[in-house]
Amino acid sequence: MERAENTARLLDVSYQSALLPQPVERAEAGWAGVLGISELTPRFLARHDRIDARNVLEFMVRDAANTSSIVSCLRAARENARAVRGTLTTELWETTNQTWLEFNRLLREGAFDRDPPALFEWVKFRSHLSRGVTVGTMLQDEALHFIRIGTFLERADNTARLLDVRFHALESTPERPGDDIAAPEDDFYHWSAILRSVSAFEIYRKVYRNVIRPEKVAELLVLRADMPRSLAASLNEVVANLDAVANEQSHETRRRAGRLQADLRFGRIDEILAGGLHGFLTRFLERVSAIGAGISRDFLVAA
Repeated sequence: MERAENTARLLDVSYQSALLPQPVERAEAGWAGVLGISELTPRFLARHDRIDARNVLEFMVRDAANTSSIVSCLRAARENARAVRGTLTTELWETTNQTWLEFNRLLREGAFDRDPPALFEWVKFRSHLSRGVTVGTMLQDEALHFIRIGTFLERADNTARLLDVRFHALESTPERPGDDIAAPEDDFYHWSAILRSVSAFEIYRKVYRNVIRPEKVAELLVLRADMPRSLAASLNEVVANLDAVANEQSHETRRRAGRLQADLRFGRIDEILAGGLHGFLTRFLERVSAIGAGISRDFLVAA
């Protein structure tokens, strides 16, 4: 469910950005970035000849052969819920099942073709509903903790990828080499779109009260623990829930998660930018992946 929501957020911001006045090449680069964030470019090119809005949206929304598409994520969520039906509350099962059935109905009735942003908002709403039902009805036992761990590992991964693609493109621009990441005026709407994609536009205004600057966007989405979709907030949740289910095999995984949490808690954005944000985010993604693999090894694989 979290991945479906993140995909909807990414597609929504890309769709809105594509409507801004800009060269065709820049718009196409934006859609290529959507595939790059998800590491799906080779798979996409095996099915489509050209990277454009129509093909990318089709691939990322209703292509069942793409395991990261919204339809595949919602189907997987429903099948996973069915497999552990006895562990879930009736409300959570019905919410998950209804989301899958309703999404397919909307696709059949042409809701995606008529108004893609409205469908993306619907997906986000259903994810919010599912998360609220999960927290509001589930017993606070291991099942809930593992759901939360998965949710926040996925969220941390998505936020890091979103930031990485945007900053890497900015740092690689010939007229702004190196660490000169001051945002020109024509980038205001693109940075606004990035913030809106993680529901952070109003939060940014409240926290910083000034023009949108890339380094402040990075600070908000990386280090601010009070920003719900930031890397720091996500790791705080991962560590707290991992501690709640700890066993004799999980010490190393907990240590890695705690080390990453500490790096975010005590990090400074000027030091991160001086060392290169792209490198920092690449290492972050590798460490999150290692934590996920460790959790699988410690809890889900028979000894």
